[in-house]
Amino acid sequence: MASREFLKTLGYARLGDVSAQQKLASAYLTGAFKTPIQPSNALLWLEKSYFSIGNQVLKKLGLDESDYFSQGLQSPEFLEMLEQISTVPLASTFNSPAFSFGWDSFWKIANANANADTHIRAKFATQWQLAELLLHPDKKDLQIELTKWLAKKDGKAEFASLQKMAKQFLLNLTESENAFYIQAKELLVQLQPKNETLSSLWQDWLSKKNEGALSQAAELGLTVAKLTLGLRLAQLEGVASSKKKAAPSHSNASLKKAAHWLELAAKDGDRDAWFALGEIYRKPQFSGYNATESNRCFDNAADLGHAQAQFRKGANLWRKREKIEETVRGLQASYWVWQAHQQGVPEAKDLLVKILENVSNPKGNEWFKLATFADLALNHAEHKLDEEWILMCHRLIIANQFNLSKAELLLCEVGQLQHEHCVVVDIRWELPKILPRLIQIDTTQQRRSLLAAGKVFAGIESGVEGNLRQRRYRFDRVNKWLNATFFKTSVEATTA
Repeated sequence: MASREFLKTLGYARLGDVSAQQKLASAYLTGAFKTPIQPSNALLWLEKSYFSIGNQVLKKLGLDESDYFSQGLQSPEFLEMLEQISTVPLASTFNSPAFSFGWDSFWKIANANANADTHIRAKFATQWQLAELLLHPDKKDLQIELTKWLAKKDGKAEFASLQKMAKQFLLNLTESENAFYIQAKELLVQLQPKNETLSSLWQDWLSKKNEGALSQAAELGLTVAKLTLGLRLAQLEGVASSKKKAAPSHSNASLKKAAHWLELAAKDGDRDAWFALGEIYRKPQFSGYNATESNRCFDNAADLGHAQAQFRKGANLWRKREKIEETVRGLQASYWVWQAHQQGVPEAKDLLVKILENVSNPKGNEWFKLATFADLALNHAEHKLDEEWILMCHRLIIANQFNLSKAELLLCEVGQLQHEHCVVVDIRWELPKILPRLIQIDTTQQRRSLLAAGKVFAGIESGVEGNLRQRRYRFDRVNKWLNATFFKTSVEATTA
């Protein structure tokens, strides 16, 4: 059964409210309001939002419909909507009524000149989705259906030219820093030309353990063969999975040959090859022993997503945190240990507990009641709150989610709290003796509260909240009003 909040949002969305339409799309993507995840419905509401923004914002500038997209890139509302479109899993919406809109929008976003951070994120996201949809070997059936759909849509099949553009997107993603770098690298490796000779040689190795076939496949350029040959020469077959200890190797000659093949595999973007190279450069019997080069190899493996390399890098940064010049000690270490933890490295969990605080139960925090009232005040249209009061309500919600002290509640820079895996609470600019805190983002609700607060605080001018004395005074007033307005309601709800 649909929740009351969902039905309320649906009503506003049907009336053309852009914010409600986007909120509804988000619910269909994330499952908010206990809504079943339905990407097709999300895309449908984003299509309505697209044209609503065109009617409400762009027409004020006297533009034609053909100018919507190019001129819309100057509008924050339009950019926010594009970023939301880019999060829709396009492949899951194939054959839905809104797929044509999603397909056209993805290509527009992917090819437009990015003019803001929001658009850059959306551009990378759409380029990755289009590249995966058009090129991934596992999506052959969908690609065939898409070819037929394109032929009906435009009267001709243009799949080959689109694949060529998608390949360029993939190359772009591997040449710049973005959230899809690792996935793009892995797909490029999968798309590496594999002729029948290579395939038969590799199968011969897998089925018969034919050493000659393995060597020949490596010489012909097969990345996995280069990796396998390098690991065997170095007697490091267990390194790729990092679940076994490497057997000792006493031959410098074999280590040199192993390093040669692993370097070739590493240049192809293989993270296991980088990790194995790091191990080789640490071996005392290797004539090329070099601790600095070993660390570089481990860092490259970590950057490409190797779980053990990420843990090693994080643990190393944590040990050296006193010597590392960073604003908040341990922040870099926490990021890499968290990444390793996400991939299931057992040791990472224990170290993460030492680095990050975990406060995933807001009901036990002292701000829970006030935060609940603040959320009610923000979500009830009948309460016309001033901008400063809205900001204070968001501060209360954030403080409850992350168990902040009163000083941290009043002084933290809300727009700068989130660092992907954790929040950094640093108020030394006002109270130098209070040490920064690193708190793990552990729940969906914590991320939502940060996202909602971040949007509100992003648009405020500097100095709007005033100094500490003014914030304390406002906090007392908001506290008193929230209790007076919502306490009775909460008691009745509890009793019922």
